[in-house]
Amino acid sequence: MPRTKIRVGPEDHGRTMTLEDFASAEGEPGHLYELERGKVVVIDVPNWGHGHVVMLVGGAFHVYRFQNPGRIQCIAGGAECALRLPGMTSERHPDRAVYLTPPPNRKNPWNEWVPDIVVEVVSPRQEKRDYVVKREEYLAAGIREYWIVDSGKRAVLRLVRRGDVWTEETLAEKGTLRTPLLPGFECPVASLFEGL
Repeated sequence: MPRTKIRVGPEDHGRTMTLEDFASAEGEPGHLYELERGKVVVIDVPNWGHGHVVMLVGGAFHVYRFQNPGRIQCIAGGAECALRLPGMTSERHPDRAVYLTPPPNRKNPWNEWVPDIVVEVVSPRQEKRDYVVKREEYLAAGIREYWIVDSGKRAVLRLVRRGDVWTEETLAEKGTLRTPLLPGFECPVASLFEGL
């Protein structure tokens, strides 16, 4: 007997759910959904400023990919990828995920394919999720670098994996984002806040 499709909406914020059920659920339009430690989190669609910064971050990666063929396998956004953490019963949809390895040869690679770089743009009233909760989850998932772009502070916190901990580098507006994972990549921090 086929399973009944689970639907989630704003009224489901805080609802307990398994990772398997969440992965197959359909979200009511007008909101974004993640699973955080076994609870559904309903997120309002971010404002224009958030989307603008996400676009600028993605643009920097796409320019690099065009100039350096073969280095980046995939650049995905929140609706285009999923990061599943079965031990934490969480599913994340990063603002930008950069994959340097090809996907597993599967129709749905999200249970196994882990991005090398994840970028989250901080939304108002969501600071704890980006700076604390996701920081822990991305470390546990095996992410190699996690960049937190904060337009309120006009800065980027670059977290780099060192074994089982993050090392931190804060880049102010006059700084330049670089990473050994993408040789030659340079992104002036100020360029991520243009037009705001």
